[in-house]
Amino acid sequence: MRVLITRPEREATALATALIERGHAAVIAPLFRLEFLRPPPDFTETLATCQAVLLTSANGARALAEASDQRAKPILAVGDTTASTAEGLGFAAVVSAAGDGVALAELVRRGLDPAKGPLVHVSGADIALDLSQTLAPDGFKVHRFVLYDAREEGALPESARAALEARALDAATFLSPRAASVFVRMATDAGLADSLRGVTAIAISPAALAPLAALPFKAAVAAARPTRQAVLDEIDRLAEAGVQGALTMSDTPSPAPSSPEGAAPSPPVTPTSVMGRRGLGVFGAFITGVVAALLVLAGAMISLPFWPEEIRAMWRGQGIAAAPTPAIDLQAVRADATAVANAAVETSRRDLSARIDDLEKRVRALSATAAERPAAAPDPAIAELRRQVAALENRPAAPSAPAAAAPAPAPVAPPAGDTDIAALRLEIATLRGALQTLDQAMAGQKDEAARQREQAKALADAVDKARAETSAVGAGEKKALGAARASAVVGVAARISSALESGLPFAPELGLLAPLAQGDAKLAEIIAALQPHAQTGVASRVSLAAGFPAVAKAALADDLADDSFGERLLGKIKGLVSLRRVGADVPGDAVEAKLARAEAALEAGDLAKAVDLVKSLPPQTAKATSAWLARAEAHLAAKRAVDQLSSHAVTLLGAAR
Repeated sequence: MRVLITRPEREATALATALIERGHAAVIAPLFRLEFLRPPPDFTETLATCQAVLLTSANGARALAEASDQRAKPILAVGDTTASTAEGLGFAAVVSAAGDGVALAELVRRGLDPAKGPLVHVSGADIALDLSQTLAPDGFKVHRFVLYDAREEGALPESARAALEARALDAATFLSPRAASVFVRMATDAGLADSLRGVTAIAISPAALAPLAALPFKAAVAAARPTRQAVLDEIDRLAEAGVQGALTMSDTPSPAPSSPEGAAPSPPVTPTSVMGRRGLGVFGAFITGVVAALLVLAGAMISLPFWPEEIRAMWRGQGIAAAPTPAIDLQAVRADATAVANAAVETSRRDLSARIDDLEKRVRALSATAAERPAAAPDPAIAELRRQVAALENRPAAPSAPAAAAPAPAPVAPPAGDTDIAALRLEIATLRGALQTLDQAMAGQKDEAARQREQAKALADAVDKARAETSAVGAGEKKALGAARASAVVGVAARISSALESGLPFAPELGLLAPLAQGDAKLAEIIAALQPHAQTGVASRVSLAAGFPAVAKAALADDLADDSFGERLLGKIKGLVSLRRVGADVPGDAVEAKLARAEAALEAGDLAKAVDLVKSLPPQTAKATSAWLARAEAHLAAKRAVDQLSSHAVTLLGAAR
């Protein structure tokens, strides 16, 4: 399955990794940009006095970890993913409701006492269920703190647009009603609604599925439970079902069609999984070629006695040796499955093409021989014999002498003419037998010529059929190899993107692309762009944001330190105390204002904007900012290359489809 992921980048990367481990290909297309917010002044005091913290998303767990160092408070999480995220961030006591907001409220009612203190709900700006109102009738007091916001992107990411235009997707996931609504608006604005007719929508809940009715999806289905694991299971189930037909998928069976009155009920339909046809394969193509060659050889040997002497002499004198099959040195072939399959298919195709060409030559020769055979033209010698026979038969008999006029003849020998006539009559009978034999032979040759023409036509049909099967096998193998290659590139892109976010080296992942770059100039160019950073990795956005306050402090001190004693003293004091304004709303072009806006951009996840602001600082700040700028620009360059890799993988998926 080729699946579109619409979650924010961090969650999308984790979901893509899980999909790749299950054998699917993922296209990451975040619809939101996550931004952590500053906690209000009363947050720390309220957190200290509450009896437990409620988390309705994994981003809520991350926002809580950013806002406070407190890790001992009990955590009640809406689902397993949120619970595992909180545990990974160091929270000690975490309990999962394994469901949605309603399940979380029920867990609170069963496990907590309203008299033991209030609750804190850490959430985003948009929520599906207000827990403070839900739990108020039970006596619970819930303080809600908005510590993060998922800001909508202006339009669909380029990766999603390219995948939809190429019709290279099988499914799209939506893990919130807001994500579904935003996708509907963006897809409609981009004019991509018609491209969704082959895509199955998979939502985490019926509420998230409802907005998607405005788009013409091939099918739409809600997960059995509102968890990420249930969404993954639904994708696996969809893959096993084969994603067939234009049927609308549902968790409830469709009603059986009504039958005419009195008709026998239709037998129940047993669901079957659709298996993709892989074609003949290399071994099947070879066997097909051998069978075709044996058929031609058998036909030639059967009809050999009836061929003209010249053709038989040519057949005896020319032996057509079978083209040797090129041997494949398996030790020289790399372990990459795609390269091995390509080499095997090409070798089989060349061998089969040579055999088909040889068959075509024999068919043309046989057809030409049958067509050029003389059509029972009269032999001149036979015509002369026929003329002589007709003349002898028409010769008049000699007159006899009257008996009375002549004396009785003395006994004499028979005249020589009668002897000649008897001999001629015998010769005529012999010639007539010979003519009859010749007529029979000519009739047999005509029948044989007709039979040879039929054999030639049958051989030509066999050659055409073999060529058509070869073409079909080649196209199917090529499409399968292209899809496997594109899926591999998608997986490697996801792994390198995860390494960039973690600040880890990615040389092993980049090495996986080397066998796939053969004959692909674009992929080779992307590998060359990532190679300088593969061994050491690049600084993550988190580490760049964490180190920026020290850079800003040093840059501000360098800006204030000039030649006067008073300014140098003021610069040293600034460096020690580090008093400066912060926030995205600090106006002006002063160094302090630009540093404040750059820090705000980093907190919002916009590293490119922060780099541009730091580059615009005066030259005297270069000493303090140069090292940070180099690390940030290396991260941006690697990120651009990975984005190009993802886009190229989507293009390959579209071509393979």
